[in-house]
Amino acid sequence: MSNTTFVTQGCTVMLAGDFPGTRKAKAHYGAQGAHVFCVSTPNTGLSQLDKAGLLIICDAAPERFHSLREAARTQGVPVITRPPAIDSGQITLIGGGPGALDLLTVRAVNALGNADLIFADRLGPSGLVQSLAPQALLVDVGKRPGHHKVTQVQIEQQMLSAALAGSNVVRLKGGDPFVFGRGFEELSAATRAGVAVSVVPGLSSCITVPAAAGIPVTARGVNTVFSVISAHDPLQERQFKYLAGLEGTIIILMGMATLEHTASGFQHQGMAATMPCAIIESGTTGEQRVTHATLGTVAQVSRARRCTNPAVIVIGEVAALPQKLLAEELAELGVNA
Repeated sequence: MSNTTFVTQGCTVMLAGDFPGTRKAKAHYGAQGAHVFCVSTPNTGLSQLDKAGLLIICDAAPERFHSLREAARTQGVPVITRPPAIDSGQITLIGGGPGALDLLTVRAVNALGNADLIFADRLGPSGLVQSLAPQALLVDVGKRPGHHKVTQVQIEQQMLSAALAGSNVVRLKGGDPFVFGRGFEELSAATRAGVAVSVVPGLSSCITVPAAAGIPVTARGVNTVFSVISAHDPLQERQFKYLAGLEGTIIILMGMATLEHTASGFQHQGMAATMPCAIIESGTTGEQRVTHATLGTVAQVSRARRCTNPAVIVIGEVAALPQKLLAEELAELGVNA
């Protein structure tokens, strides 16, 4: 049974298990506002069971607490089991999704709940994640255009040092850690250092943000292919040529600074100036804003509306589908769009 099932704030929690296996569990539930005390033997637990509102068995051999478990159930005390802390540290690379806290996966939430340190990017739900990991130290390593307060090498060194010292380290990234996220570099660094590392995939903004704006990246009868590109650096002519030739949806991440170059480059390769475009800012969050334009006007409209990052740019016929649907609904009501 997952420990996320219970609200432990103000609850008296008995932790049954050998130290240091109970160490992280004690920190975790204590940070959530629980009153925690530990017992290392079944007999000690039985003698103090009347104090407990929740029993957590956190031991390498949980079966040795069978008598305590049965006594707790008889007295109506909820019982859960969680694995004990391990002496060696580890690193978990987590994709935090596009920004909304409730778009984190269950696996990501569980990993955050067991973290000692969290190295967080500025994108994704990093600003809200402390509520899911009150026991963890949050380290801000977010990068902004032209300003990297902590370099990639420094991030990797700090994570490895913490893991080698025995900490459970989480690297929290926006979107998915392997989509323009340098996640594989961090996985490689951990592997070379002999540190256990795992990856929790995340919902990438390239699909989720357009979807939150009602834009499908593929649609029957409209297109059968979509491409995801980073326009952090200006695209080259050969890239414009091949992408325009696919006649599909083009999803652009990190592309606001090069938007004018991008729009003119596609037109130079024969893409119509009337091609629908959309800019979705802060997608999936309460600050989401959608700007519709065409390839010929998108740069000008973006400047007029002062569109900013984080934003996802969609180029293709699908970008106009929400407006067409709205026009159809208004027409049925006899209202001019």
